[in-house]
Amino acid sequence: MGKKRVIKKGDEESAEGGKIASGGTTRKTAKKGGLAKKIKDGKIFMYCSYNNTLMTLTDEMGNVIASTSAGAIGFKGTKKSTPFAASKVVDALTVVAKNRGIERLDVVLKGVGSGRDSALRSIGGKGFEINSIVDKTPVPHNGPRGRKIRRV
Repeated sequence: MGKKRVIKKGDEESAEGGKIASGGTTRKTAKKGGLAKKIKDGKIFMYCSYNNTLMTLTDEMGNVIASTSAGAIGFKGTKKSTPFAASKVVDALTVVAKNRGIERLDVVLKGVGSGRDSALRSIGGKGFEINSIVDKTPVPHNGPRGRKIRRV
């Protein structure tokens, strides 16, 4: 069960710092001096599995700016793997990207989920200049023997 955490009056602002305008939560990193600097280029790493869609926004060096998923936005169960959920993940991440001043994006895709195409279309429709789209889905080159086929 664990200990219960009591938030004191001064800690309320820091406890609510992860919320964004669209209702979902993201993990953000901020500089110690207050507002972080504006950056022009960024990368979006997109992992689309059969069960969820995860996205991470980074700067050019790979430092994480924000990260979110369909589950973090509020979708549960099989609804997390839908194309609609993937487009909502893009909406949440682009709000953060626009606030940081990002104009150009590199997109890195991974996975074979159903939200992959709709998420890519959503990024294109948000007004960003897409420099490159890279598919880094891991493909086996005949390693160990695969699992037996599931029969339902």
